[in-house]
Amino acid sequence: MSRINAICVYCASGPGTNPAFVAAARSFGRILAENHVRLVYGGGSIGLMGALAESVLDHGGHVTGVIPDFLVARELMLQRAQERIITRDMHERKRIMFERADAFVALPGGIGTLEELVEQLTWAQLGRHRKPMLIANIERFWDPLCALLDHMRKLEFIRAGLTFNLLMAERVEDILPRIIEAAKAIPETEKEMAPVAAERM
Repeated sequence: MSRINAICVYCASGPGTNPAFVAAARSFGRILAENHVRLVYGGGSIGLMGALAESVLDHGGHVTGVIPDFLVARELMLQRAQERIITRDMHERKRIMFERADAFVALPGGIGTLEELVEQLTWAQLGRHRKPMLIANIERFWDPLCALLDHMRKLEFIRAGLTFNLLMAERVEDILPRIIEAAKAIPETEKEMAPVAAERM
C-alpha cells in the first residue's frame, strides 16, 4: 500500500463567482491539516490557492508552495508557507509539484488548473505514473469536462490501452478517503515516474 503523505492541489488564483468554491478550498485545507497530509500547491496567496493554503496553515498543517519567479508578485507568493520553492519556469514548477506529491486533486479553476490536471491524465494514460488523481466536482463545476471525456471515449479517442483512472468527489469530505482507498492498490515502486521522463515533463 502507498501512503499518502502529500497531495498536490491544482486550483484557481481567483475566487470564482460561487462562494461554495472558496468554502470548499478552506474545508479541504482543514481536512489536510487534521490528517497530517502536506499540501503541495502553486504558491500563491490569492483566490482558491490562498484560501486553501491559509486554511492548512491555520489548522497546524504543512504547506509547500511552488511558484515560478515571474508569478511571485502577480500571485502574491504566500510567505507563511513552511517551504517556498521559486522555479525558473512553469515546466520546472510542475515537475517539482509532481515529485513532491503522492496524489493530485483538482478544485475548480481556469485554464491553468485544467492544463495541470490534463498533463497528469496524459502521463497516467501513457503509463508513466499511477498516483491517484481526483477532480473535486464542487457544485458540479467539472461536469463539462466529464462530458467531454465521455465523448472522447465514445469516439474511441480514449480507447483500450489509453485509459486512466480519474476519481471524482462531489463533497469535500469524500476527497481524502477516496484517494487513500485508491492508493491501497498502488505499490510504492509503481507510483513514481522514471527520472528521465520526469525531467521532460
